[in-house]
Amino acid sequence: MNKLLAGALFAAAAASSGCSSFKKEAREANPAPCPNVLVLSDAARALEFDGAQELVNIAYTAEITGLNIACRYFGDEPIDAEITIDMAFGKGPKGAEGEKHFKYFVAVTRKDLEVITKKEFIVAADFKGDKNLVFAEEEIDKIIIPRSNDEISGINFEIIVGLSLSAEQAIFNRSGKSLKFPDLK
Repeated sequence: MNKLLAGALFAAAAASSGCSSFKKEAREANPAPCPNVLVLSDAARALEFDGAQELVNIAYTAEITGLNIACRYFGDEPIDAEITIDMAFGKGPKGAEGEKHFKYFVAVTRKDLEVITKKEFIVAADFKGDKNLVFAEEEIDKIIIPRSNDEISGINFEIIVGLSLSAEQAIFNRSGKSLKFPDLK
């Protein structure tokens, strides 16, 4: 589990994402919702090929499958947020390693504006024996988003998550290509 982003300047957009607070008292005291947390669509999945971009040449896959946020803030204090990221990893026909490391990022932005801060993390997928599918839950438990006054709420910020991709992987994702699985009987 990764624990980080202490004292980071984070800002983000759109508000009504399911915000839950650490404690019931904190939820009642929050002046407004948590920052929106979202997966960057172009960086939601990664396919690593060993050869041409065909099903038989897939070495590894990664996908962000879910996000959750909890936050609290009082008066003019910073927003203290934590997120949980659910991921799935696959080993394809060309995958050889028993353990594979994947990179992902967490960024805080001002709503629909600039990135305030961004940090990369590494998660390991351990494909023991003949295991071809692995799930992970990563927790980032210290995202501190400073506010200039008590009128600035979580609605003014977004927390964006995505897999760190190579240029080739990003082009593949943006192309709209989809690998078709053969007929299974």
